Amino acid sequence: MQDTPRSLEKSLAGLDKQAWKAELAKLAEECGMFQPLGDKHFATFIEDKNTLLVTFETVDGIRTLSEDAQPLGFDMIGALGWSHLAVISDGDTWFRDPLIYGFFDRLIDDGFFEGFEKIVFYGAGPCGYAAAAYSVAAPGATVIAIQPQATLDPRMTEWDERFPEMRRTSFTDRYGYAPQMLEAAEQAYILYDPREDLDAMHSALFERANVTRLRLPMMGGALQTSLIDMHIVYRMIVQAGQGKFSERAFYRMYRARRDYPPYLRNVLARLDRDERETLSMALCRNVTSRMHAPKFGRRLVQLERAKAN
Repeated sequence: MQDTPRSLEKSLAGLDKQAWKAELAKLAEECGMFQPLGDKHFATFIEDKNTLLVTFETVDGIRTLSEDAQPLGFDMIGALGWSHLAVISDGDTWFRDPLIYGFFDRLIDDGFFEGFEKIVFYGAGPCGYAAAAYSVAAPGATVIAIQPQATLDPRMTEWDERFPEMRRTSFTDRYGYAPQMLEAAEQAYILYDPREDLDAMHSALFERANVTRLRLPMMGGALQTSLIDMHIVYRMIVQAGQGKFSERAFYRMYRARRDYPPYLRNVLARLDRDERETLSMALCRNVTSRMHAPKFGRRLVQLERAKAN
């Protein structure tokens, strides 16, 4: 396999969407492959060593979350020497497109996935759904899906009213019901906040012998962003590619939430909402003793004054 070219280090930040896509296509073709998949999707492949990371991402997500406006895997393959297949959508499509079905069918027919010793599928939200659904193409893969939907078939998930624009989209044909598509995976990890009711309901549909559901209470509805901010996403993927990821390994990483202000604010808001003044004071004292946190300092003063009165 070829060495990963240094041209992957090129930043694509600051370009408008059309120029960004053109530059990404050029970069992918120089380093591997660029494959258009209709108006809404395309794929890039960078070939290196025999660990393969498969990511499902959106154009806006890449341009927002990456400082260099590059797919998530580009940073990792440069550092680790992995190969990387990115399947990218323009908007939230849940990757429900016959052209994508055909793309994965061809990869299977060509024995593409058989050339790798370890394969990791990753995605979040609609991309998490796709990571789970298309992992069936690579039996024995490890899947990490953050806040995935199991399906948007209204006959099954009529309780989820968040995505009315997807009601006419079929989730019952090829690569359709994500939990069932995970049956060929070696292990899958579903990350969700149990206090986000709809996410928790979807996660329950993924319950399988080879699925571990990782609970992240009070982290809110943007788990991927929070996990990136805490430097956990890359570590999860690296450990998965090395065969070292587990529930225990995740919760060791997840201790980082103790120093993550958005999480701490969520906990404080919950305690205040439940009128747990003693616990609120304990939290504020703990946080202000460890970090600069003016909001917690102000709240501690309020609580102490209220207690004194």
